[in-house]
Amino acid sequence: VDTCLYLEQCIHHINLLSPRPNVVLVTGDIADFGRPEEYQQISLLLNQLTMPYFVIPGNHDLPDAMRVEFSNHNYLPADGFVQYVIEDYPVRMIGLDTQVIGKPYGLMCEERLDWLERQLLAQPDKPTLLFMHHPPFKTGIEHMDVQNCRNADALGSLVEQHPQIKYILCGHVHRQIEVAWHGTIVAIGPGPGHSVALDLNPKGPSAFRLEPRAIKLLHWNGADLIGHVSFIG
Repeated sequence: VDTCLYLEQCIHHINLLSPRPNVVLVTGDIADFGRPEEYQQISLLLNQLTMPYFVIPGNHDLPDAMRVEFSNHNYLPADGFVQYVIEDYPVRMIGLDTQVIGKPYGLMCEERLDWLERQLLAQPDKPTLLFMHHPPFKTGIEHMDVQNCRNADALGSLVEQHPQIKYILCGHVHRQIEVAWHGTIVAIGPGPGHSVALDLNPKGPSAFRLEPRAIKLLHWNGADLIGHVSFIG
């Protein structure tokens, strides 16, 4: 799969959308092995976007190498978990770091949850979007579900206490999936390249498919975030 070619086509697609999106959220697995040259290549492509973009790590990423290549992204913390808040738009956006370095699964540990709770308490009345790599729910695709976000019940309990959270956006599964979860909507974005095969059979094998490529497009109407799928090409 020529992921760089597909990403370039995806960026071209985004730039041509009308109205043009305010921001792009890159929900992790920016690189495959976390090598500096991978981030150099990816930043050359992402910098073609005509709007700001924000990155969080996935299980394939290495945060230190990310920080070096994206050193001009002032929202990124200098050390520790790659978590931050974007306050400049009608919807507040909170990027979460679910990565466990060296493991395919994710985690929202107590330290990360405490940080998130402080951010939510700081702006309880502002509509908020959370975005994270690993989904906190089971999709039915078992070989991916074993890699989902652990300690999800604790995250869900926190989400329930903060109705300003309008939407939670995830990556990792390369497939459009959504669920009503703890009083909000959680959605996994579709694959802009290859997709995880839709196999709901128990013990189904790990497999990818080349399906119509797409992005998740979120529309804020002043009261709700509405999720659309925008097909590439």
